[in-house]
Amino acid sequence: QVQLVESGGGLVQAGGSLRLSCAASGRTFGMHSTGWFRQAPGKGRESVAATSGDGSRTYYADSVKGRFTISRDNAKKMVYLQMSDLKPEDTAIYYCVADLSSKVVVTTRASYWGQGTQVTVSS
Repeated sequence: QVQLVESGGGLVQAGGSLRLSCAASGRTFGMHSTGWFRQAPGKGRESVAATSGDGSRTYYADSVKGRFTISRDNAKKMVYLQMSDLKPEDTAIYYCVADLSSKVVVTTRASYWGQGTQVTVSS
């Protein structure tokens, strides 16, 4: 079992930056791939970034490549999403996810989800 709690969302102007944090609990956290999804109003959930259990491999959606960076600290059981050059279209609820499979963690079938944190980017 893995529990996930996100923090760090808020209101930011276009072009600004935010860092989302995800605090995890569970003895097997280091075995899980982790990632971030987002859901904009009226849209489905979209995987934006993911990383393998040891952090050596990463995935980014084309829409955020070069602007977002995912990282994790297994000793602290933390996952981060550094977001820069934010755009109004980045406005969404952001969810931290985890799964034993690096293939499943980028899908909505990921086993563990946090409650989400709101990110709003004003133009």
